[in-house]
Amino acid sequence: MTAPPTGPVPGRIVRVDGVPLHVVVEGSGPVVVLSAGLAMAWFDWDPVAALLVAHGRTVVRFDRPGHGLSAPAPAPGPSGAADEARRIAALLDALGLRGPVTVAGHSLAGFHAEAFARLYPDRTAALVLVDSSVEEAPRALLPSALRTGAARALGRAVTAAGLPAALGPAARRAAVRASRAGGAADPAARDLVRRCYRTGRVWRGALLENARYPDTAAELPALRAAHPLTAPATVLVGHGGGTGRAARRWLARQAALADRIGARFEVAEPAGHLVMLDRPDQVARAVRHATATAP
Repeated sequence: MTAPPTGPVPGRIVRVDGVPLHVVVEGSGPVVVLSAGLAMAWFDWDPVAALLVAHGRTVVRFDRPGHGLSAPAPAPGPSGAADEARRIAALLDALGLRGPVTVAGHSLAGFHAEAFARLYPDRTAALVLVDSSVEEAPRALLPSALRTGAARALGRAVTAAGLPAALGPAARRAAVRASRAGGAADPAARDLVRRCYRTGRVWRGALLENARYPDTAAELPALRAAHPLTAPATVLVGHGGGTGRAARRWLARQAALADRIGARFEVAEPAGHLVMLDRPDQVARAVRHATATAP
């Protein structure tokens, strides 16, 4: 089921449904699964994971197919919310972790985390959504197959042009700065950033997952209607302190999400979209609080 690590990085490779996934498991105690957003990697949770381990938690971090150090997704491409929830369950099975877990999802992975909590209520102790994606009325303008095909073609073209090797790490660092409060720098180790973001695999994975975004978002209303959320939930939103219309609108949408799913609502401030980098202490507290209040 498992293979040795591929290089001097934390973790190991676990084959789940035929796909080699990079996973890092640390600590002991109640289990917390941390799932990163689009184009992010396991190391983006480093500050949060360290705090949780120090407070007696087992922390599981993994890279979805095409992300971090995991292998690409097999055809026909990235999965939706329910399939990603099943991937989390299968990964926990492969690791021998059968008890209830707290699952935390950032950005797009918030869809996956909520789907897991709804589809696997007996395996969910609590749900934490960290500046999660929100779509009140999801719809796609183009068919899924067309979007996925275009993403594959673009990914091949970008790779053939050598852009990931030339610009990948710099693009990653710029995106992180743009997503943090005050434009703070990317704290990730440069060697890990180069190892992941110089590869066409990661950029193709991000393009494909982004192409599937409307379909993934569209699954949530049906899941919410068919599968009640029984675990305690927290919606944690980042706020940079601005009073502009966009900032106020994002807070309102996150508050509405919390109301829609019956979750506790909390604001992390100051924080950009990458709340786990800007306010790791608050993210870790939210996870611990959720675990402590779980039945």
